[in-house]
Amino acid sequence: MHEFDLVLPATVDIREVGMRDGLQLEAPVPLEGKLAMLEALVATGVRRIEVTSFVSPRAVPALADADRLAAELHRFAGVHFSALVANPRGATRAVDAGMADLEYVVSASDGHSRANAGRSTAEAVGAVGEIAGLAHAADGSLEVVIATAWDCPFDGRTPIPRTVDVARAAVTAGADRLCLGDTIGTTTPLRVVQLLDAVRRACPGVEVGVHFHDTRGTGQANALAAVQAGVRQLDSSVGGLGGCPFAPGASGNIATEELVYWLEDSGVHTGLDLDAVLAAARVAEDAVGRDLPSSLYRAGGRSVPRSAPVG
Repeated sequence: MHEFDLVLPATVDIREVGMRDGLQLEAPVPLEGKLAMLEALVATGVRRIEVTSFVSPRAVPALADADRLAAELHRFAGVHFSALVANPRGATRAVDAGMADLEYVVSASDGHSRANAGRSTAEAVGAVGEIAGLAHAADGSLEVVIATAWDCPFDGRTPIPRTVDVARAAVTAGADRLCLGDTIGTTTPLRVVQLLDAVRRACPGVEVGVHFHDTRGTGQANALAAVQAGVRQLDSSVGGLGGCPFAPGASGNIATEELVYWLEDSGVHTGLDLDAVLAAARVAEDAVGRDLPSSLYRAGGRSVPRSAPVG
């Protein structure tokens, strides 16, 4: 009989995306509700939060208050805040609002790129250099998030070489980091590892994170595969909130509390307190006014032994 050990790192870095990806499909939450969510999330110990998106208020009305929210971030010390942008106009707005650490989404598939951004993948890649320049001029950084890295709701499976080409072009144009997005929650562990290997070979020395959705129940399995493959940067959303308004069938992100639960129980330090994440999920549930999809949240957290019946 052979002893089997999971090969896991000592630590991982979780980015909370519930404030952006988690809220973009919801009815607009008042600024006070968002600040209550943010305060609860900061209390979890998370050190990176993607807090909003500087996109067209008509396209994503739930995030129309990005400038107002950015003006309140000075209240929260010790947290690295970032914002998502869809084009150079959004990047300029973000920098003017005091947010220079940006994520820019490029869809690896033309079908999703046209639905999400109104332009082809090549045209989207062509804006990386300008956006990187805006971020760097403000002493910030640019992470290019490659959406539909594995599959597209319009074009089907995304060929690995196509995603690799986008990654290489983004880094050449000035991206500091990359993140691979499973936009519609279709990928599986082997495909995760295959794409990660290909992208890292093409972009040596560049940090590559992952962004999984749990649409088909494979999100946490994919996260485990990515961590075993050497990924140290993972996105997750409190309560499992989230989805893409321009990707039919996309549901919530992997839940932060579920990610923290299995990582910490496996000896991997996240820096997040599970009870505090569950408390933040309750605040998020109140803010959006509906039940959250997270299985761990619905279960009430860790298992607590019940008292034996008397008599």
